[in-house]
Amino acid sequence: MPELILSIDAGTTGITAFAVNPSARVQGRAYSEFTQHYPQPGWVEHDAGEIWDTTRDVLARAISDAGAKPGDIAAIGITNQRETTVLWDRKTGEPVAPAIVWQCRRSAPICERLREVGLEDELRARTGLVLDPYFSATKLLWYFENIEGVRARAEAGDLAMGTIDSWLIWKLTGGERHVTEHSNASRTLLYSLEEQDWDPWILERLGIPASVLPEILPSSGRMGVTAGGDILSGRPVPISGAAGDQQSALFGQACFEKGMAKNTYGTGSFVLMNTGTEVHRSEHGLLSTVAWDAGDGVRYALEGAIFITGAAIGWLRDGLGIISDASETGPLAASVDDTGGAYLVPAFVGLGAPHWDPYARGIFVGITQGTGRAQLARAVVEAMAYQTRDVVEAMTLDAGTSLKELRVDGGASVMDVLCQFQADQLGVVVRRPKDQETTALGAAYLAGLAEGVWASPGEIGEGWQVGAEYEPKMSRDEADSLHDGWKKAVELSKGWANREA
Repeated sequence: MPELILSIDAGTTGITAFAVNPSARVQGRAYSEFTQHYPQPGWVEHDAGEIWDTTRDVLARAISDAGAKPGDIAAIGITNQRETTVLWDRKTGEPVAPAIVWQCRRSAPICERLREVGLEDELRARTGLVLDPYFSATKLLWYFENIEGVRARAEAGDLAMGTIDSWLIWKLTGGERHVTEHSNASRTLLYSLEEQDWDPWILERLGIPASVLPEILPSSGRMGVTAGGDILSGRPVPISGAAGDQQSALFGQACFEKGMAKNTYGTGSFVLMNTGTEVHRSEHGLLSTVAWDAGDGVRYALEGAIFITGAAIGWLRDGLGIISDASETGPLAASVDDTGGAYLVPAFVGLGAPHWDPYARGIFVGITQGTGRAQLARAVVEAMAYQTRDVVEAMTLDAGTSLKELRVDGGASVMDVLCQFQADQLGVVVRRPKDQETTALGAAYLAGLAEGVWASPGEIGEGWQVGAEYEPKMSRDEADSLHDGWKKAVELSKGWANREA
């Protein structure tokens, strides 16, 4: 009987495929990066065709690395960078333009226009999101307004829009299935949290035809089957689970109970708290979002989206040449006890939660003659923890309860210096799991639950293991004093891009 789950983790900078066995252990994996395109300052694009080609390649290599064959695959799960928007031709299956990435700021003027006509409060009430270029709706409007003929083709039913999960499912099924699931749908600014479906009021106000949108399905359940091709030797394999990457990580961290929270330190960082079966509205700059629908109804979460954390390490490497490999960051940062009073605010594409300022820009302040590469590296690491604290403080105010622990994952979480400083800033224990591939495991769990590989979330939760634990060591007075300096730096960064000379 087929028992392996193929999990596709379609991230912002690369694709990883994992072959996960019934013991929830990764048996095989493969990874490839794809090209990042920056056509103008603040613009970020991907080639959706390259994403598909990269996915095909890593799937084949992951199966080989597992020592498996296509007949061993029970199901496929997908987790993906969210909000990134793809628009493609239904007949040819080809994108009509580059994908607009979640980090892209090009639709900021559209957001301003919608704000000026008074739509901001109603959009927030309906979707749980803020009016920001981060989300998919204004990216789609940018296509309509800037590429000739696109709106007419969409209204004629010739085009399909989707986030990366929809795009990959379309390609895997040979163009048979144009679908998404609730967690990804809830990130578009087009989804009603209360009705758990596309919102007709929003579609009418924004002039978006419903025919361009995918069907919304549960996060755990059959979404389609693979069709033809050489990846699985033509064998039809069910695609049975999907979730946005941050919701998938919440599921993979076994945060199944209300009040449990995790932070993923990836390109950006995303703090999510499970809030159960009821929508929990934020009054402190956070997002209300869908966590998942594992077949027993929608679960919700509060989320703080931080745009730049791990990407700042890439900047140290590629932009400044201070390091030659990302793995050097932790040891370099740990080689000094502090930054010497320096702060880096990595608002390279604006600020996300809880500030939501698309015009903020990165600044490095508090520099003295004693500031060197080690202090800058440590400032990058500390900025990750400060931004997380900002979000957690807002989250505890909204939830009306204090955080008891924070589960962490993502590439930067391997740094002990980060995890310890995070515990010091939050004043709570930080726990890193033994298996840190939580995003991919979440998608595998969702697919495996649908196909009977695992019986229940409870069975999955029993297998979660602590890999490292960090208790707070710093006094609260010292932690608060450092954080006060951070808040001053953040205020300096705000509104920078639209300040008058």
